[in-house]
Amino acid sequence: MSTDEQAAHPWCLDSPLSAVPSAVDAQLQEYLSRSQEEFSHIGSLVGGAITVLRDFIVNGGKRVRPTFAWAGIRAALEGGGGSLHALGGKGENAPSSPAASLDPRAILNVLSSFEFIQACALIHDDIIDRSDTRRGFPTAHRTFESKHRDRGWRGSSEHYGVSQAILIGDLAFAWADDMYNCSGLSNAALDRARPAWRAMRTEVIAGQILDIAVEANGSEDVADSFAVIKYKTASYTVARPLHIGAALAGASEQTQTMLRSVGQDIGEAFQLRDDQLGVFGDPSVTGKPSGDDLRTGKRTTLINEALRRGDAAQVAALREGLGQGGESTKGDIERLRDIIHDTGAQTEVEKLIEARTQRAIESLRTGGLGADITAELTQLADQLTHRRF
Repeated sequence: MSTDEQAAHPWCLDSPLSAVPSAVDAQLQEYLSRSQEEFSHIGSLVGGAITVLRDFIVNGGKRVRPTFAWAGIRAALEGGGGSLHALGGKGENAPSSPAASLDPRAILNVLSSFEFIQACALIHDDIIDRSDTRRGFPTAHRTFESKHRDRGWRGSSEHYGVSQAILIGDLAFAWADDMYNCSGLSNAALDRARPAWRAMRTEVIAGQILDIAVEANGSEDVADSFAVIKYKTASYTVARPLHIGAALAGASEQTQTMLRSVGQDIGEAFQLRDDQLGVFGDPSVTGKPSGDDLRTGKRTTLINEALRRGDAAQVAALREGLGQGGESTKGDIERLRDIIHDTGAQTEVEKLIEARTQRAIESLRTGGLGADITAELTQLADQLTHRRF
């Protein structure tokens, strides 16, 4: 891409964190359209499945993971010991404008690849949780189920929906690697970040394995719910994206370690906020029915904390009322909310969120990074962990 073309591109190496979502949206649209065209020869049924995946990815999403990956790159370049050359730029003889020394689409490819990991995780998670909606739209397996039913095809519509959704989740996982490894960044940069990339992919699946096992064995231990948070959410949502971004840009080991620690705190606070939203949240914010975690009986940290703190009558009422699915009335949900509040669990989880958020912010402020990226990361941490109910 010529210098003039790069200058016209809406993305450059000094783009703020707030620019990531729209830039990633455009890059994902381009990649998905290109991929659909590439594989259209297989047939309309495969093309239709790719369309479901495309709609799932482009219809909403905060692009949190790409944003933190970009923050990791920026942190490395702004005081973290990294360099433009480490990303694959032209080194000491590069033009004075950073945007002129590296194709911005290469970085956008890397950032956007995280959304395919996210899509796989969410599509499979919705199957596991038997969820009907995601971000206000039907989940992928329900979409396929409806298509089967509407066409009058043979067999179980529900089984068909689950089967096809599993497969497009797998496809998303494969395309994450394709987009990342063929991004256009230097092999040296990709090799440097590969251990963190590999770890992230395993950790998110391991977290899901833990989540299913803990639910099946009936654990009500707060420590078990925190282990799920650590791997299922915090690692691949914040800690590893920061780590990968910093490693790509050649950050010092000290900076990478600091960012992983900051990311772990922000990621745990982020999931704890989701736990609060899952019980007390407004559907217009969460995209899911109000009190969804109460209907499913999911043993989140919030609910386990209530079970730990409650008296015998409160615990008995919680255990009886949780997991009733569609049989739970609005009144039932309100009573469960009242019990959780009365045990002090809601207040305790707020304290956990605040402690982790403030620890992360303090680490950023003393981490030796540039003033701009420190301010932007601090603001982002506060926004994500203090989302309104």
